Amino acid sequence: MNDEELMRLAVAAATSAPEHDDVPIGAVLARDGEPLATAANERELRRDPTAHAEILVIREGAELLGGWRLPDTTLYVTLEPCAMCAGAVVLARVPRVVYAAPDPKAGAAGSVLDVLGEPRLNHRPELLGGVLAEEAGELLRGFFRSRR
Repeated sequence: MNDEELMRLAVAAATSAPEHDDVPIGAVLARDGEPLATAANERELRRDPTAHAEILVIREGAELLGGWRLPDTTLYVTLEPCAMCAGAVVLARVPRVVYAAPDPKAGAAGSVLDVLGEPRLNHRPELLGGVLAEEAGELLRGFFRSRR
């Protein structure tokens, strides 16, 4: 599968999050173009501030691959990762991150912070933003519109 197809899986996962009052963010961890793990935000569902979609797929990927390092993987996420998720990407040594919409309020891949590009850290993944940005952004806008 290519970047757009894998991002479509992340967008599809994101659509389930509002069912339990979570922000519609989805993530897929893939290896060699094949999805390993898919998740949506579950902070409200689990009552866990760390239950971001990215963290959930990183945890599942580590379990599936049998270690904390995630070589040869790509993380697809519908919103630019926050500082916590970007830190997890660095610590898990995820070599590539593809995100859809930028996050001008909390993005840590260049919008507010640049954790993923920080030269003092021991790992800097390849980064690609803007894949299906409009589609992912509309999911988020619709969610927040419905809550106002």
